[in-house]
Amino acid sequence: MAGQGPVRGVLGVSRSIGGRHWVDRLDPDQAAIARAIAQREGLPELLGRVLASRGVSAEAATAFLSPSLRDLMPDPDVLRDMDVAASRIADAVMAGSRIAIFGDYDVDGATSSAVLARFLRHQGLTARIFIPDRIVDGYGPNPRAVEALREDGAELLVTVDCGTQSFEAFEAARRVGLDVVALDHHQASETLPDLVALVNPNRQDDLSGLGHLCAAGVTFLGVVAVNRELRRRGWYGPARKEPDLLGYLDLVALGTVCDVVPLKGLNRAFVVQGIKVMRARANRGLAALCDVVRLNGPATPYHLGFLLGPRINAGGRIGDAALGARLLTTDDPLEAGRIATELDVLNRERQAMEAEMLAEAEADVAASLVTRDPPVIVAASANWHPGIVGLVAARLKERHGRPAFAVALGEDGLGTGSGRSIPGVDLGKAVRAAVDGGLLVKGGGHAMAAGLTIRATETAAFAEFIEGQLGAEVEQAREGADFDIDGALTAAGATVDLIELLEKAGPYGSGQPEPVFAFPAHKIAYAEPAGNGHVRVALSSTDGTRLKAMAFRVGDRPLGQFLLAARGRTVHVAGVLTLDHWQGEAKPQLRILDAADPQTNRS
Repeated sequence: MAGQGPVRGVLGVSRSIGGRHWVDRLDPDQAAIARAIAQREGLPELLGRVLASRGVSAEAATAFLSPSLRDLMPDPDVLRDMDVAASRIADAVMAGSRIAIFGDYDVDGATSSAVLARFLRHQGLTARIFIPDRIVDGYGPNPRAVEALREDGAELLVTVDCGTQSFEAFEAARRVGLDVVALDHHQASETLPDLVALVNPNRQDDLSGLGHLCAAGVTFLGVVAVNRELRRRGWYGPARKEPDLLGYLDLVALGTVCDVVPLKGLNRAFVVQGIKVMRARANRGLAALCDVVRLNGPATPYHLGFLLGPRINAGGRIGDAALGARLLTTDDPLEAGRIATELDVLNRERQAMEAEMLAEAEADVAASLVTRDPPVIVAASANWHPGIVGLVAARLKERHGRPAFAVALGEDGLGTGSGRSIPGVDLGKAVRAAVDGGLLVKGGGHAMAAGLTIRATETAAFAEFIEGQLGAEVEQAREGADFDIDGALTAAGATVDLIELLEKAGPYGSGQPEPVFAFPAHKIAYAEPAGNGHVRVALSSTDGTRLKAMAFRVGDRPLGQFLLAARGRTVHVAGVLTLDHWQGEAKPQLRILDAADPQTNRS
């Protein structure tokens, strides 16, 4: 959108407090579609704008607002190897074989493991779930773990959210006579490991077009395929009923949101239907976790991504990596409550560790910025926990508006690092180039995030290399930093009815950005710190209507300082509307993302 700002500028904001140019998200053609949607569907034009800017045509608006899983659900066999995988798992079910599930240590791995384990439990099988320790085992299956599972009696191993590149582990499985089926979604090379079936929509020979699915989505299609195969074989009857597969969609929704895959098509239907399932609180573990975080009102993707997901991840980052999968598979309310509480405690510990690490990183960055302005931040320390470096990198990226790496240096002379990027800068490509150049022991990722292992002695050389690789991209990306606005509102116009209508165009997330609205010339009636670096605000429009607002984690940043200093003044504010369900009553609330001073931004 860079370069189109002068034509599509909003409120004349050329440089906001966040250093961005506010622009209309819609181009003229999309604006015409927005009006057509509003007229055709009898909807507010504001909702038409939200739909049109996200690629919805006037003809598709009705179906988009009511996504049907039935209409969007593909035949699972369109995935390469799915028929073979379903047949082998069905064989194991009917034979009563011992099945082991090997899952990743993040939310997608935990939810995928739980979907498969719950399906097998319905068939009378208790699968053993193995979640590797992030530090001890590393990512994905390894020969030692595979051999141990075989010694424990496993006759079939199903890996979820991992396995596509596990050549050594699956060679070990072949040696000890353990069949393997993999259900994964990560990028694959041309050469694949030797196993019974590898179901992955991102295989280069897979033509399903489902590469946007997370592992929980692939696993759900897997249990649909196995269920169909069992039905075909006559497994179900009066004494053995089919499972309610739709009842697993709360887990699929959680994995989909937390793995930040595009919320379009089938993924969007998974999340819409999964949130409905979650509201019934049938999954004891999810219900307990909702209680622990004091979730008021219906769950939303925001709650899944920012309240529930981080707690499940906390076990894999600094505690017992298997806690999340155990929480999501238990039917015991007491055990669910105990695990949910433990994860909440771990998450608080993780937050404290992250704050300490971030403070140290910020001190190093501040010192370096005195003499130069690097296009990429590379921070490293022997005091850091390797399970949290990704979070620190993300915070550094947010605060400084440029790609950032955080590296935890170990006693063995190696560092475990993670990087986060900004739009328009391909981090994964640069990391792979560093591997090819011998600067990294290993590394990989995608455009927006990457992981690496580095020799501590190469940290400075890597920083120099990555700056050279990305400097031009970063400069161009930062110069074109536009902030997309979906429309303008007043405090009086931000009603519960409008927000509920906007929610019908959701869920919002990756590939489906939350609508951002500008509130022109609103007075800051009050602003105060609200703990944990948040700032609580009340906006007042010219007619006196007030709107409660929050700006999260900005207390020590320019936006927070601006809001606190602007009490009693008129400002432009932009943010996302949400519903606050405090004490059972829904009220509008604004999540402030940016602000601007009208006096310094005149057209």
